[in-house]
Amino acid sequence: MNYWPLLGVAVIVVGFALRLNAVPVVVGAALASGLLAGMTVPDLLALLGKSFVSARMLLLFVLTLPAIGLLEHAGLREHAQRWMARLRGMTLARLLIGYLLVRELLAMLGLTGVAGAPQTVRPLLAPMGEAAVEKILPTLDDADRDELRAVAVATDNVGRFFGEDVFIALGAVLLIQGFYAQHGIELTPLSIALWALPTAIAAFAIQSARIWLYQRRLQRRALRLRDGGAG
Repeated sequence: MNYWPLLGVAVIVVGFALRLNAVPVVVGAALASGLLAGMTVPDLLALLGKSFVSARMLLLFVLTLPAIGLLEHAGLREHAQRWMARLRGMTLARLLIGYLLVRELLAMLGLTGVAGAPQTVRPLLAPMGEAAVEKILPTLDDADRDELRAVAVATDNVGRFFGEDVFIALGAVLLIQGFYAQHGIELTPLSIALWALPTAIAAFAIQSARIWLYQRRLQRRALRLRDGGAG
């Protein structure tokens, strides 16, 4: 057995240990393993291209992240914060609950890839949330920003996770159907989706309440700070 191709694993370990960019490290490891396995450069590039194109969802994901990075470099986050600051009636709770509603409805229609943490929460929702929180607390430390980002990501996850089970053609629904079928219970995907609807509504109500309580906690903290400053 030829063990030399396993050096590609060492390339990944060393690259990650040195905290290098993950994309060139992984590509370099693939090239190293292929060359050490005796593949020619044209055959190796053809194999990489075929594997890359066949995984269309991965291709879409890989192309989306650089585009978002360029938008952030051009000031997308700053523009989102300034736009949010100009909306006087938009509070943090209204922003996150509105996003939760849209996210869950889109997931119910099977459009789970329309929004998400890398393409929506990081460049748009989190900066807009920070601008909304700054209306309550003018000064935010790193812990406050991390907590807000966690709440924003949790909102996105709840909307997708509980909304997608209502879509009858989703893999999770078919998995549930297969599980019950193994135990002699025959259910249609439509019936499973309908039974998932009350859970989705309950998840929306619970997460909305958590967001509102989070905003109330920030408001009480701001009130204490103002009273302490006045005293």
